[in-house]
Amino acid sequence: MHEKEIEVKIQKLPDDLRGEVLDYVDFLLSKYQKRETVRKKFKFDWEGGLSEIREKFTSVVLQHKALEWR
Repeated sequence: MHEKEIEVKIQKLPDDLRGEVLDYVDFLLSKYQKRETVRKKFKFDWEGGLSEIREKFTSVVLQHKALEWR
């Protein structure tokens, strides 16, 4: 990649600006990591969590109840 070019340019900067570059790199890394966490697959570990009330309520009735609670 452009590591050498980046290194040469950073060496030309005064120390206080090098700190800003480091802060910006940290910001970019955290932004990229957040993007990676968003791309994780959705888990269905909650599936079957309401199985005990299956006989009492249909999914449509539960949707209406959820709208009432909002």
